Amino acid sequence: MLEDAQIKLAVKDEGTKVIEMLKKVAQWMREQKINQWQYLLNGGDDEEILEAIKQNETFIILNDEEIIATFTLSTIQSDWDRHIFGGDTEEDSVYLHRLAVSPEHIGKGLGKELLNWIEKNFSTDKTYLKLDCVADNSKLNQFYLANGFHYLGETDHHSKYEKKFFS
Repeated sequence: MLEDAQIKLAVKDEGTKVIEMLKKVAQWMREQKINQWQYLLNGGDDEEILEAIKQNETFIILNDEEIIATFTLSTIQSDWDRHIFGGDTEEDSVYLHRLAVSPEHIGKGLGKELLNWIEKNFSTDKTYLKLDCVADNSKLNQFYLANGFHYLGETDHHSKYEKKFFS
């Protein structure tokens, strides 16, 4: 699927479209009774999303000029990351946030392709890729385990995962 798409850093002018896409995914999850990202529907994280774009941390995946997926990679712990993972004293991790695939593309393998793309194409000297998700979102937890992430435990009803970057 990625062979027909373009992956690029989002720019400031695309911030509204990224937020709209994330809200579309959050609404789809609500309709599927999936407990994930409901706070996005009320504007939660809008400012953080725009700031991540400004900091060149947010990627978008385009297919015919339409955003079909997005993700954010940060080499600096956010307050949320510190809350979930504790302090990264070695500063040896990249944090993955808001990996989202448009509902019409879910189940086609795009999420797996994006995780592989990150491992092979994201230039970093860090050792680990870390992420979290709601602990009772069983499909998403299974997805990360099936894609080689190691379960680190749970904090505040969120499962914690990490995976070593390819050397």
